[in-house]
Amino acid sequence: MKFTISDLPFEKIAATTLVVPLFTDETDPNRERLDKVTKGKFGRLWAQEVDRDVVGQIFRYTDLPGLAASRLLVVSLGERGKFTAQKWAKAAQAVATALANGPIGSAAHLLASVDLPQMPLAQRLRLLTYWFRQAQYRYDATLGENSAKAKSPKGADRVEHLIPEAATDALYRAVAEGDAIAEGALLTRQLGDLPANVCTPEYLAETAENLAKAHDLKCHVLDKKEAEKLGMGAFLAVAAGAKRPPKLIVLEYRGSGVKKAERKPIALVGKGITFDTGGICLKPAAQMDEMKYDMCGAATVLGTMKAIALMALPLDVVAVIPATENMPGGSATRPGDVVTTLSGKTVEILNTDAEGRLILCDALTYVQQRYQPSKVVDIATLTGAILIALGKVATGLMGNDDTLLAELKAAGDEAFDRAWPLPLWDDYQELLKSRFADIPNISSGRDAGSITAAAFLSRFIEPGTPWAHLDIAGTAWLSGEQKGATGRPVPLLTHWLLKEAERAHAAHAETDQPAD
Repeated sequence: MKFTISDLPFEKIAATTLVVPLFTDETDPNRERLDKVTKGKFGRLWAQEVDRDVVGQIFRYTDLPGLAASRLLVVSLGERGKFTAQKWAKAAQAVATALANGPIGSAAHLLASVDLPQMPLAQRLRLLTYWFRQAQYRYDATLGENSAKAKSPKGADRVEHLIPEAATDALYRAVAEGDAIAEGALLTRQLGDLPANVCTPEYLAETAENLAKAHDLKCHVLDKKEAEKLGMGAFLAVAAGAKRPPKLIVLEYRGSGVKKAERKPIALVGKGITFDTGGICLKPAAQMDEMKYDMCGAATVLGTMKAIALMALPLDVVAVIPATENMPGGSATRPGDVVTTLSGKTVEILNTDAEGRLILCDALTYVQQRYQPSKVVDIATLTGAILIALGKVATGLMGNDDTLLAELKAAGDEAFDRAWPLPLWDDYQELLKSRFADIPNISSGRDAGSITAAAFLSRFIEPGTPWAHLDIAGTAWLSGEQKGATGRPVPLLTHWLLKEAERAHAAHAETDQPAD
C-alpha cells in the first residue's frame, strides 16, 4: 500500500473509492457538498439510511454524478455533540477494514480532515497510515499453495490522504512514520502467528540477524555455553527441559551519533518463550496452542527495532531477548529447585510455569551490566492475572519511575494502544518470601499476581535505573474466531521513542545555546 497527500477538493479525486466521514445530527459541510455535486441524489439516498448514528457504520454508493471517484463510502461519526477522539479512531479503523477487503484499487479519504483540536494533523496522518496498513495483514506463511485465503484480494493498493491545507515536510514525515510503525507491527504479528515448530529460538535469532543486515544494526547471539559461562542460572533453568537450544539475542540500534564510550542507550527487553507448556507444572490442554504467543514480548521488541531503524530516530537503543522453550522432560527444572541468577541472587522455583520472570531477570541484569542504559523497559506476556484485571483492552504498566510511567501511558494514549498503571508499592514485596533462597519465583498466594510478578523483576533493577514493565498477556493476541497476534504494543513503544527523540533533540539544542 502506497500513500500520498492531497488538498484537492474531494469531488475531483479520481480514485476507485472515495471515503467521506459524516456527522449525523446537524448540517455537515461535507454532506452539503456531496448533495451539491451530486445534484441532490446523495441527500435523497442518505435520508433513507438507517443506523446513521452508529459510529463506524459504513454506507456504500455507486454511480453518483459529479464525483470523479467510482464508488463512495460514507462512514458515520455519530452525533457531533458526543464526538470524541476514540470515536474517530473507531470510524477510521472501520474504514481501514473496509478498504482492506476486496479489490479496492485506489482510495482517497477525508478522515484526516475531521476537526480534532486535541490531535494535530500530523498525528492523525501517522495513525491513519498505520491503521490502513495493519488492516491488510493476512497470515499465509503456512497455508497451502492453492489456499483461497492466501490468494484473497489485499484491498487498496494506494491511499490518498485528503487534508484541508497544503502538505508540508512534517506531514509527509508523519505518513512515513506511520508506515514504518506498521512495518514493525506487521513483523511482530507475523512472528507471533507462526507455529512454534517454525518460530523457534533459532528462528528469532535469525530474524534479528536479518534485521541487522538490512538496517545496519549490530547483532550478537549468545548460545547456551556462553550463558553458562556468564552464570545465567535462571534463564538456563527454564531451558533445561527443551531439546532446542536457548538463545540470548542482543540487537543494537545506534542512531545518536554519540561515541560508544558515551552511549547510554534505552534498553528494551522482550520475553521470548517460543512455546510454553508450563514445564513440570504442565498447563491444561485447552488453548495450550496459544502458548506459541508467549514470545510476543520478543516479537514486539524486534518489530520496534525495525520501526525505529526505518524512521532513523536519533537515539541509541539496545534490545535483549532471552529465547527458549519451556518444556517438561527428564532434565527439566523441578518445583523446589534453587538456582543462582546472573545477579548473584538465588531463586526458589516454586512453579515452573512462572518462567517468564526467570528468563527476564537474567536478561535485565545482562543489559544493565553491559550497557548501563538510561532507561529500561521490559515487555512480556507475563501473567494471566493481567487478563483478569484489564481484559484485552489495556496493557498492564508498572515500574519504579513515575516520569517514565507517565511517558509510556501518554504514548499509549496517543497511539490508541493504551496501557494502565498498577501500583508497585513495597507492600507487595512482602508477598515474596522464601526460607530456602533470596526470593521465590511466585508469591505464597494468588493475590495481585501481575504485581508480584513485576515486584520479582524489580529486585533485579539497579538502584537509580528508571525501569518500566509492560505486561501484554491480555493485549498481544486475540482468541476465538479472531485468533491472531495484534502487533501491540509496538505503537505504544514507537510513539514513546518518537517523543524520546524529540526530548533528546530539545535537550541538545539547549546545551548548544550560546552563553549570555
